Amino acid sequence: MAGDRGMHYRGGYDYTGLIALVRGLRQRQTPAESIFWEIVRNRRFHGLKFRRQHQICLYIVDFYCHEKQLVVELDGGIHDHGRHRRDDSERDAYLRGLGLAVYRIPNDLLLNAPDRALQDLAVVIGLGMPSPAGRGLGEGW
Repeated sequence: MAGDRGMHYRGGYDYTGLIALVRGLRQRQTPAESIFWEIVRNRRFHGLKFRRQHQICLYIVDFYCHEKQLVVELDGGIHDHGRHRRDDSERDAYLRGLGLAVYRIPNDLLLNAPDRALQDLAVVIGLGMPSPAGRGLGEGW
């Protein structure tokens, strides 16, 4: 089994469990994740390549664009409160420490006003400005 472990061991981390988790998350996408993936897959959004349920160190992010060093997280209402908001803040700080920008899109916005959500994202990518909704990239962008 040591050979199997070596296949999932990089940079001081053992990713064995995360690989299975990523596969499961891809099979159980939320409606918002499914819509976003259909919009961005195959470079359909401004020619940028996005990866879904992408692993970055010990985290799995919803979507990642290497060209823009951008993480896109789709958040349900649960992320607005308590422990989830605190965990998201810590995670975002860690990812920003790696030089990545983190942009959060509320699920409701993507599901009910996808054009607006994508326009906001395009502004962030093109101009490097925080989103008008105020819960965009935050510090460092």
